[in-house]
This record gives sequence, structure tokens and C-alpha cells, in this order.
Amino acid sequence: MSIVHVIAVITTKPGQRAAVLDLFNANVPAVLAEDGCIAYEGTIDTENAGPMQSAFGPDTFVVVEKWSSMEALGAHARSPHMKAYGASTKDMLADRAIHILSPA
Repeated sequence: MSIVHVIAVITTKPGQRAAVLDLFNANVPAVLAEDGCIAYEGTIDTENAGPMQSAFGPDTFVVVEKWSSMEALGAHARSPHMKAYGASTKDMLADRAIHILSPA
């Protein structure tokens, strides 16, 4: 099985990013404990990155993930803690885009 990378771009409704990140960060230990999870981290725009940056903005955060296989990623998506996280944040989200990538 090959490594799977995930870039999840999460855009919240205006002013909701901090609340969603609180719920996200509370869920991180459960995700990191999953079989096959190599990395799982929420990230936001770096301040003062200058003209080289294309900022996501104040209502967006990006989850950078790395999984041992597509099977592990699938189990993650079906896990009870992810279903609970999704239910607790769904009314606070404006959009989300999940990019699943393989090493080139």
C-alpha cells in the first residue's frame, strides 16, 4: 500500500474559524491514535509571509494529513469520532474541499 496525503481546505462561516478549530483540536488526539495515521494537523495562514503567499483568509484553515494507505483513510472517515466532529461543525462550515494525493 502506498502513502496517502490529504489536504483538506475548510472554510467556515464568517467568524466561526476559532470555534471550529477548538472542536478540531479536541478531536486531534483521537485521530492521531488511529491505525495508519502518520500526521494530522490543522494549519492557518502564516502572518507576514509576504508576496510569495496566496492567503486562504481569516475564515479558512487547512488540514494536512498523511495516512499509511487508502484503507486507513477510509476507516478514518468512517470513525465515530469523525462522524461526531462532522455533526458538531456542519452548521458552522461554508465549504470544504478534500484533496487526496499520492507521492509523485
